[in-house]
Amino acid sequence: MLIAGFPAGAWGTNCYLVAPAAGEECVIIDPGHQAAPGVEETLRKHRLKPVAVVLTHGHLDHVASVVPVCGAHDVPAWIHPEDRFMMSDPEKGLGRSIGMPLLGELTVGEPDDVRELTDGAKLQLAGLEFSVAHAPGHTRGSVTFRMPEMADVPSVLFSGDLLFAGSIGRTDMPGGSMDDMLESLARVVLPLDDSTVVLPGHNEHTTIGQERATNPYLRQVAAGQGASEAPRRGM
Repeated sequence: MLIAGFPAGAWGTNCYLVAPAAGEECVIIDPGHQAAPGVEETLRKHRLKPVAVVLTHGHLDHVASVVPVCGAHDVPAWIHPEDRFMMSDPEKGLGRSIGMPLLGELTVGEPDDVRELTDGAKLQLAGLEFSVAHAPGHTRGSVTFRMPEMADVPSVLFSGDLLFAGSIGRTDMPGGSMDDMLESLARVVLPLDDSTVVLPGHNEHTTIGQERATNPYLRQVAAGQGASEAPRRGM
């Protein structure tokens, strides 16, 4: 399996291209701010043909390049219905104080073909399977994508802004909720095998086993403690 990722734009958001191997079809995950050049470079480097864009949530730093990427390759974009509005109205999803100076340089809106993700769905794309889990907390429509173990490749969780190496996504923007975030961690993350690889991890990957041992948020959830006792995530 090929997973090629790179950080893009002002926020360094991780964009991934996933394929069974070089020279085959691929899925693009979270083409955010200024990601289009990196997507094209990665497609050329690995001789990939995109068949879909899938989005972990609707914030600008994860969706800003959806329109040009989908348009260039005539592929659909998949997003949870509760976050779909952010593609056309990013300010409503972020609030006025975060990232708004960048709006003037962006082409916001929806691609021609938008399809809605549902909890528990299994997407069969590019010869790969992605299990969708609705995981609100960072936004109301946040999701994760999990790929099953294949041959000698461990299961992989594309967590969006739910879980990082040692941290979690922030919950202080519109639609954010620490209670929902902790519930999502308990329902989506804790049941996974320790060997499951988590992407992103602030430009590194981590595993569920490492997170159980070191992530203070996950340890609070495992101990059954609520939002009032959870550590606070800063900027």
